[in-house]
Amino acid sequence: MSTQTTELRIGMVGYAFMGTAHSQAWRTVNRVFDLSLRARMAAICGRDQVRVAEAAAQLGWQEHTSDWRALIDRDDIDLIDVCTPGDSHAEIAIAALAAGKHVLCEKPLANTIDEARAMATAAAAAEAAGVRSMCGFNYRRVPAVTLMRRLIADGRIGEIRHVRAVYLQDWITDPQFPLVWRLQKDRAGSGALGDIGAHIIDLTQFVTGQRIAGVSALTETFVKQRPLPAASSGLSAATGDGLSGTGAVTVDDAALFLARLDGGAIATYEATRFATGRKNGLRVEINGSQGSVVFDFERMNELEFYDATRPSAEQGFARILVTEPDHPYMSGWWPPGHVIGYEHSFTHQARDFIEAIATGADVAPSFADALQVQLVLDAVERSAALGSMWSEVEPVLTEIAA
Repeated sequence: MSTQTTELRIGMVGYAFMGTAHSQAWRTVNRVFDLSLRARMAAICGRDQVRVAEAAAQLGWQEHTSDWRALIDRDDIDLIDVCTPGDSHAEIAIAALAAGKHVLCEKPLANTIDEARAMATAAAAAEAAGVRSMCGFNYRRVPAVTLMRRLIADGRIGEIRHVRAVYLQDWITDPQFPLVWRLQKDRAGSGALGDIGAHIIDLTQFVTGQRIAGVSALTETFVKQRPLPAASSGLSAATGDGLSGTGAVTVDDAALFLARLDGGAIATYEATRFATGRKNGLRVEINGSQGSVVFDFERMNELEFYDATRPSAEQGFARILVTEPDHPYMSGWWPPGHVIGYEHSFTHQARDFIEAIATGADVAPSFADALQVQLVLDAVERSAALGSMWSEVEPVLTEIAA
């Protein structure tokens, strides 16, 4: 990026769900926060010329293209925002870093450990030249989550003992839901584990300051065959299932695991897309020697805080409404008591990345941080494949049961 410009010229690859969320953030960030650099939405890229043109017009991008390599080669692009499926993250991000572009890449960082390592290595090399890279774990930027981290770091709950984290969705409970890319391992890397489990892995490590050191896991795929999308008629042959009009689901539908953290805490994690009735049920509870703190995304502007050091007559979970100007990120928004939403986490993410680029500060989560999450995902998959967590329960003898 030229040192003479006060603009940060963005090129984004991808325009679906995450592309829409990131676009909203780039549109908004300079209208809310007073930053050293102004984000300019220069160009958006997608494979379909017609659809990417429509996306550019709808989302506010100045230009559009179907060639991400040409986008990276442009001298008037400073930052590449990668919002594609995981199978293309490594190729795009590494090429962008090599070209001297800052990179924001959606989570999980990659589909494999080897790809994630290559990305982290490329990011470290680029950092020496002032090029920054960040992985998009947006839940870190929810003000209540950042406040949760602050309370824990300040010792308000004492020594951390238990971590409980769940991320519950239900959008594929219908067996007739089609075989979209998120259900194909070669595109997505893993299923609920990488898609939503990665979020609670990163979030709990972020708020506790502890890393997951070991896991014992199980995964399950409840619906193993699904109808092919209308545009994917050739997919069944590629999956080798031999069935007409259906394809094999090659990722997990649900993942559960126990964990030990390197600071001594023990933890449980559950990520599923089969929790009927749960739309985006992310919840984290941290129990310590002197208190507890709870975040529930369905009440994302609140924390529950229990202070065990208070007199017994005053103890109980207190509700903290995280809307005060001195709460994380909230000074840019509304008067106290006026809540914010999901999209604001992406705006805060854009703000932090812009500031890091402008000041040369360290970026978090870095590609190295995201690689560590990838290593946890891999450990969960290996444990589940081995089935090593199970100790069989001996059945009661029939004559005794009778």
